[in-house]
Amino acid sequence: MPFRPSRAQLNTFGIAAIGAAMFWSLGLPLPFLFGPMAACLLTALFGAKLSGFGQVGDAARTILGVTIGCSITPDVVHELPRMAGSVALIPLYIILIGVIGVPFFRYVCKFDYPTAYYASMPGGLQDMILFGEEAGGNVRVLSLIHATRVLVIVIAAPIILTQVYNTPLTNPIGQPARDLPLHEMGLMVFAAWAGWKGGERIGLFGASILGPLILAAALSLGGFIHSRPPAEAILAAQFFLGAIVGAKYVGVTLGELRRVVLAGMAFMLVLTLLAAAFAQVVTALGLSAPVNALLAFAPGGQAELTILTIIAGGDLSYVITHHITRIIVVIIGAPIAARLLWNRPDRS
Repeated sequence: MPFRPSRAQLNTFGIAAIGAAMFWSLGLPLPFLFGPMAACLLTALFGAKLSGFGQVGDAARTILGVTIGCSITPDVVHELPRMAGSVALIPLYIILIGVIGVPFFRYVCKFDYPTAYYASMPGGLQDMILFGEEAGGNVRVLSLIHATRVLVIVIAAPIILTQVYNTPLTNPIGQPARDLPLHEMGLMVFAAWAGWKGGERIGLFGASILGPLILAAALSLGGFIHSRPPAEAILAAQFFLGAIVGAKYVGVTLGELRRVVLAGMAFMLVLTLLAAAFAQVVTALGLSAPVNALLAFAPGGQAELTILTIIAGGDLSYVITHHITRIIVVIIGAPIAARLLWNRPDRS
């Protein structure tokens, strides 16, 4: 069945395009990510009727999955033992996030226990909303909190990278399509589609990213792919992801802005400091370079951190290994820890 965009989706595309064009003309950083995000965010807060892109948005995420997978080469596999020391810190990192976040959202923000718990967990946006809904949490609040988490990281990380670490965000995102072999681009398209749909069929969490990642990694390790997807594809992924993040604020009321969004921003400032502290520890122990450590512990989404790692010239395999580990630990551990918490009396 052909894709027929709704009026809200057409509005979102048009506003995102205007934002990208404005950021590009002004020479602002990451115009194809920040332009659509800023334009859609502002117009959403002023009542514009916007919407995500459905399957098209998922298709954009497959590009980033293939990008990560193509970065996994035999040389990277040989480096995996080197990552073990900092990967082992991920469970402690998540525990500390929960220790800070649950009391903050429960007793300061007055959310119920399920909402407070899943609002604090740094897992995938869709997964945390789904788990939270099943536990009886407030879906609207969870959506806004996790959208704000992604938004703050996407804004804060580039500032920290450029102002604190003096890292220019000018690394080429990839070669243009005209410079890549046609058969390799065909394999990338195959990895994106088959990995996404195959992942959905077997119930793989984050199928639109992890499915293509796994298949592209297999093709890369097998010597069939030797480069990332073309720059044009990665720019398109930035465009749609930026628009989707901004459009999530459609319908936000003034009360929600004060109570939920500001709470999410306050929590994320704390998490940013926590991530920076872990990055300092990892760097001091000689486990990673500072930029890679910061990006590895930044509690944002895989898609957004993939883009930031590429343009910062970071070690994509190192960063994404930590993010995948974080997501797996949260998805496996969150429901178990939640059931233990629900059995405790709430004396508030």
